[in-house]
Amino acid sequence: MATYRFTVDIVAPVGQVFDLWTDAARWHEWIEGVSKVTDMSGPPGQVGTRYTVWFGGMRSPSEIVEAERSRFLRTRFGNRMLRGETLVTFEPTPDGTRLTQEFRTEGIVPAISARIFAIGSYRGSFRGELNEFVRIAEREVNAAR
Repeated sequence: MATYRFTVDIVAPVGQVFDLWTDAARWHEWIEGVSKVTDMSGPPGQVGTRYTVWFGGMRSPSEIVEAERSRFLRTRFGNRMLRGETLVTFEPTPDGTRLTQEFRTEGIVPAISARIFAIGSYRGSFRGELNEFVRIAEREVNAAR
């Protein structure tokens, strides 16, 4: 099992950050390669909700296994290329929100894939996707002012 942790600070309220993070219709805006999300069985921020994230023709069945609104979200996901669990925490800060995302992969091929996505901050890397999420969240807060 490989574990990767990334933290970003976002100048936006925790509730707004959580709502954006769990808006499945918008995941393609910051998660590179997402072509669609299907089979949503309930709200994406609620325990027990199952859905499938598609990366072109490759599907990744996922399930929310633990959640507390505006505090944390634990998701199990998987396919042959990338399989495991992600824990995302949302902490209030004086300027907004600290978001920490931790990936834990299962298996050899997923560990290798995760290592590739964990290196650097290029578009499509874990860090690159978080940086894009920050940009979107902060842009929306500024637009609302």
